[in-house]
Amino acid sequence: MTTGTATPTAPRLPPGPRLPMTVQTALFGMFRHRWLPRLRRRYGEVFRMHVYPERHVALLSNVEDIRTVFAGSNTVFHAGEGNMVLGPLMGEHSVLLTDEGAHLRARKLLMPAFHGAALRGYRDLVGELAEAEVRQWPAGGPLPTHDRMRALTLEVILRVVFGVGTGPRLDELRTRLGRLVEVGPLDMIGWFNPGLRRIGPWRRFAQNQRRVDELLYTEITERRQAADLESRADVLSRLLAAQAGGERLSDTELRDQLITLLLAGHETTATALAWAFHELARDPARQAKAAEAAADPGTEGDRYLEAVTKESMRLRPVLTEVARKLTEDVHVGGYRIPAGYTVLPSIALVHADPHRHREPHRFRPERFLEDGPSPGGWLPFGGGVRRCLGAGFALMEATVVLRAVLSHYRLAADRERPERPKARHITLVPNRGARVLVTSR
Repeated sequence: MTTGTATPTAPRLPPGPRLPMTVQTALFGMFRHRWLPRLRRRYGEVFRMHVYPERHVALLSNVEDIRTVFAGSNTVFHAGEGNMVLGPLMGEHSVLLTDEGAHLRARKLLMPAFHGAALRGYRDLVGELAEAEVRQWPAGGPLPTHDRMRALTLEVILRVVFGVGTGPRLDELRTRLGRLVEVGPLDMIGWFNPGLRRIGPWRRFAQNQRRVDELLYTEITERRQAADLESRADVLSRLLAAQAGGERLSDTELRDQLITLLLAGHETTATALAWAFHELARDPARQAKAAEAAADPGTEGDRYLEAVTKESMRLRPVLTEVARKLTEDVHVGGYRIPAGYTVLPSIALVHADPHRHREPHRFRPERFLEDGPSPGGWLPFGGGVRRCLGAGFALMEATVVLRAVLSHYRLAADRERPERPKARHITLVPNRGARVLVTSR
């Protein structure tokens, strides 16, 4: 792929469906896991769509094209602008929504909280919270594991971000954050239409969001005055300590980073775990291997449990694509993509590609141990300088939670037919909550 101004001999635009934008938006928003594979079969590895609010997008499913995008200049491929659909929720200063220097600054501030010694320090916390969660599960009946994992991972991220887990303010925040993520594609339309935000469910969403902001700003104000700020290890205290050391962060900047961590830091991991339980419940042999790994506190046990997590993320991608908005024309896959378009490297299509993964529709964690990962074929955290900074934390958390669950319970499917994915905001989740039957070991 090359970048630069298009010449008269430049390749044509990629092909794509000619349906009205409203129809394409509905298909992409609610049925993309079914629609995009059909478009790839019809149009090839690069095709374009018209969807709201990005308008013009080009989807990429070739690993080499995607690798070049991830390695491309951050002045040409703007991930922050590409994520603008999240702007009304996350805020303009979010690490997900900034580009170039502003993004590197935000990432530099947040990275120490999710790497090295800090990451190792969270393991005991996750283990304690996971044990407390699973010990209260009612054995025998069907359990909606997605709901339980959302509650658990939200509790984990609250403790990581704020350092505490009790108090009326955090109790209210738990409830209201749960409402923020309970949105579908239709709800998101109201984010970009001020008129809709004054009526019905969009009005209630806006009221809830304002109250979440009030709670966060109050927490920020009180934490600024804490006498032990320098000795605290939670993310908010780290950010405020960095500010005291010379980085000037406004309350709005802090709010945007906190809401990003709270929402992005629990929902995707919870969904990946729920899908893992769904698959293990339908595969007794691999569940037995995972239970054996859970009983092994060493490195080999962790490796297999991490492979279960990775395979869940491959087979059932929570996010189906990442986005980069172009500031210049680029040539990719033999086509010209104009400046202003958003390119969407497709996680889902790469994960289901039989050229990258043998038997791609089978749940087989061993592919991450025996075969090794396919180069460029596993993309749940994106890639390049925009790779998710919480990737290591998410894999650690999932491994610890799997160990806690499989040490206490056996899992079985509550019905023969597997659950289908359904769209919720920008993610795909189990349509029945990943229900499984749990029995004590």
